[in-house]
Amino acid sequence: MAQMQLTVPGNSPASNGLGAINDSLMIPQLLSPSAPGLETLYDVCRQVYPDQENPLQVTAFIKYWLGGPDPLDYISMYSHPGIPELHIPPHWHYISFGLSDLHGDSRVHEPSGPDHPSGFGFELSFRLRKGSSGGDGEEEEESRAPPTWPAALLQALAKYVFHTGNAFFAGDHVSWHCPLDGSDYEARLQHMLLADDILLPPVQGLLGSVSFLQVVAVTEDELQVAQHWNGSAVLELLRRVPAAGGPWLVTDMQRQLSLFELQPSLRGEVEQGIDRDGCSLSGVSARCHWEERKVTEARIGGSEAWRSPETEEEDDDDGADSEDDGVGEEMVRTSRNRPDADEIWPIRRLYKGVHLTLNLEAASLLPVVLRGRLRHDRHFTFKAAAVDTAVTLLTPKVGGALASVAAPLVAKGPWLQICVDTDWLLKLEADLAPLQQPDSLVLPKTWCWGERQMALTVVADDL
Repeated sequence: MAQMQLTVPGNSPASNGLGAINDSLMIPQLLSPSAPGLETLYDVCRQVYPDQENPLQVTAFIKYWLGGPDPLDYISMYSHPGIPELHIPPHWHYISFGLSDLHGDSRVHEPSGPDHPSGFGFELSFRLRKGSSGGDGEEEEESRAPPTWPAALLQALAKYVFHTGNAFFAGDHVSWHCPLDGSDYEARLQHMLLADDILLPPVQGLLGSVSFLQVVAVTEDELQVAQHWNGSAVLELLRRVPAAGGPWLVTDMQRQLSLFELQPSLRGEVEQGIDRDGCSLSGVSARCHWEERKVTEARIGGSEAWRSPETEEEDDDDGADSEDDGVGEEMVRTSRNRPDADEIWPIRRLYKGVHLTLNLEAASLLPVVLRGRLRHDRHFTFKAAAVDTAVTLLTPKVGGALASVAAPLVAKGPWLQICVDTDWLLKLEADLAPLQQPDSLVLPKTWCWGERQMALTVVADDL
């Protein structure tokens, strides 16, 4: 069946790389028996929008399974009139097709069966208030045709999932650090949280189960509270404030006030929640690096907290081979991110000491980690995005750990574990307090704890 291509003024398909915007003359193809996953998802959408048989769609010119760059086959764009009495404004509702298994024939996802998640087990959605990303006369146009930048945003998130294999879950956050619509103006909404879509319940189909995760735009301080406390709690606060998203978490790209500027009293609620619940964030991607080397306190807080290779003699016989501390040379087979790259990594205690390097954004979370994770006897991991390096902080009460009070610095290949006892936790909280105001730090900045044989250097994010 022929397709109609509709060009939206100001959002040319040719300029955004997403492909064509099509009306739902494509819908009969969605209902083809050869695409049972698509049929299941479209049935869900039809129940929510029974009066929109022909929603606009953004499609990839070349499908992912034919070598194209975009993993989402389609993004449908529905018009919702809003419910004023419930503080729900008119908005566009974007829904993705492609993170779950659409076809069931292994062209993208391995078939999993009806009792398992379909593909990655979820699709993405987004709600954009009509006229909210307009300016200079664009608002009237937006009331008739949806902007396509949310579709580009969903494609970018889907690429991350496909490339890393990391799925999203409700309550997760995404640090983006630029306006979500790609504009040049100083938009406050530059990050995202993930929530269950209130109108799209999980569905069970022939190819497995699929849930719908709604992308919610948030400000910098809203993101920080999600990191310090938990994303689900911040989403509930956003639901309570219509100007910040309201019950359906509708994004308004013209919003210039954060949740806590709109209702300052919520700050106290957040502080109580952190003290009561701790932090639910168990790890982040970071620019992190660690190496085993002897630590000196010659320049505590200076730019050099360890001896350089030129001045340090390699004294590998100072106890590094001792095996009397309960951590031996047990060999562990570990599966890495690359499926054909299994390696045998030894578990070993690091006697010399460790120098850890973190980028500023990751290091600024350390006060939160100490307060919200370690004080509640929970672990936290910094994971390098491009390599296998990982660093886990934990307390003696964390079960199944390799590190302990007797062996506080233990490595398994590129994975470092650091056991922090109560005394060291108190000192770390005091010493690392300046990280609560990261913009005031002069970088690089190094802390050294000679009695713990540990040094930390924080470097700029753009290095």
